[in-house]
Amino acid sequence: MQTSETMSPEMDAQSGSRAKSAIRTGLIAGAFASVASTIALGVCGRYEAGSSTATTNAISHWIWDREALFRKSPSLRHTVLGYAIHHGSATFWAVLYAWLHANRRPARSVPAALGGAGVAAATACAVDYLATPRRLTPGFEHHLSKSAMAAVYASFAVGLALGCAVANREHRQ
Repeated sequence: MQTSETMSPEMDAQSGSRAKSAIRTGLIAGAFASVASTIALGVCGRYEAGSSTATTNAISHWIWDREALFRKSPSLRHTVLGYAIHHGSATFWAVLYAWLHANRRPARSVPAALGGAGVAAATACAVDYLATPRRLTPGFEHHLSKSAMAAVYASFAVGLALGCAVANREHRQ
């Protein structure tokens, strides 16, 4: 394993460039993924829970515990905090995805881009519900059916793929 003391200046610069690129791409793609999945949360929440904000409010259960799971109307305390947590999580996954794919050429087709983003979204879902303590799950599962949750994670994947495409296009220009 090479340390920063044994790496050549070129390797060190390349590593720093990769990290910077992954963070930049992740911030853009995370915003796209967050907005896309929040729209899906709102639509699915309206249809299944009778509230377009209950699903986003539920995410704030990280801080407000079970109280957040029952809040259906919008509020600074639950909706804004829930969205902030969701956005941060989306950005985390997007930066990780960008970092893992930073040394790879951008997808050459829409199906390839959606496939890679779909794997990332499926991984996020698996971690959210199989590896995460119940207290730190997203929370919206308390309001949505499994098919609606699949739609939310699919929307996340579409947003991630679109965000990466936008970030990569801007980066090449």
